[in-house]
Amino acid sequence: MDAAVLVRADTAVASTQLPSPYLLFMGDVVEPGFAKTALGLRDWAGERCVGELALPGARVSTGLPAMTPAAAVAAGARAMVIGVASPGGAIPASWLPALQEALAAGLDLISGMHSRLGDMPGLAAAAERHGRRLHDVRTPPADLSVGSGLKRAGKRLLTVGTDCALGKKYTALALARAFAARGVDATFRATGQTGILIAGAGVPIDAVVADFVAGAAERLSPAAAPDHWDVIEGQGSLFHPSYAAVSLGLLHGSQPDVFVVCHDPTRIGMLGVEATALPSIAAVIAQTVALGRVTNPAIRCVGVSLNTGALDAAAASAAIAATAAETGLPVADPIRGGTAFDALVEACLA
Repeated sequence: MDAAVLVRADTAVASTQLPSPYLLFMGDVVEPGFAKTALGLRDWAGERCVGELALPGARVSTGLPAMTPAAAVAAGARAMVIGVASPGGAIPASWLPALQEALAAGLDLISGMHSRLGDMPGLAAAAERHGRRLHDVRTPPADLSVGSGLKRAGKRLLTVGTDCALGKKYTALALARAFAARGVDATFRATGQTGILIAGAGVPIDAVVADFVAGAAERLSPAAAPDHWDVIEGQGSLFHPSYAAVSLGLLHGSQPDVFVVCHDPTRIGMLGVEATALPSIAAVIAQTVALGRVTNPAIRCVGVSLNTGALDAAAASAAIAATAAETGLPVADPIRGGTAFDALVEACLA
């Protein structure tokens, strides 16, 4: 995918210029939901990825060639990206030898974690010693304002979810690409570290102080031409006990005209808090409309995006049909595409 089709860097959004190609660092991750940065870069910026480096015990792979940092440099890599997004965004001490090895081999380090690379023992000194740089993507602008709630020109779509890490970013990227293919003026607006790495611009919304989340979302999708669409990457879930506050601030600041609910029909418990059951799609629609009306009384749901990656084609089609019958809305898996996705796109633009 050509990210330039989706994103135009502007003065309202921090833009990143990061060295690539990348070696993707998988750490010791065992849950695919926590490897979303590596998997997202593989799927949406694969031309910038040369391979992966995993520690013993890791059970998630991008399918890219396994490489040492030295081999990655020989293959043209210029940086190693931490491809894991763990709860709390901490960099464990057990990763430090691999990060040090990457610097010594001649790679910059890129991180979307809450922990700052320069605060990790020895990394700043190693970077200076080897002439490399440390890049922290999860750093919001320093001059954010609180949200105003004022209506602004342009059209906005927000992806929301029944849980974390189940397709909000992929759905937003796919919709932005589909809008552009139809000649619609559209911009993908990244709100998480992976989206920012893919697009080159955005605001890491979960790193913003709570009072300024809505204001950050307003800046991310500023006033635009009446026929311009901002397709905004959602975060978390209004029902997630850990991340609902981020989701709410993003909803209020985005002021979406329409939203698409993202859901994984195979998931039972919420990611990271598995004892908490997923809400129904109907509950998410009702909650999003009720809370979204605070800043946009006309907000409405236009469809559902299903993540059917764990299902075969027949089961996926059955899940899509059942969800459409249950909700009365267009339902599709954006990655599978097809006529169902075309119908979802048309419903968004209607």
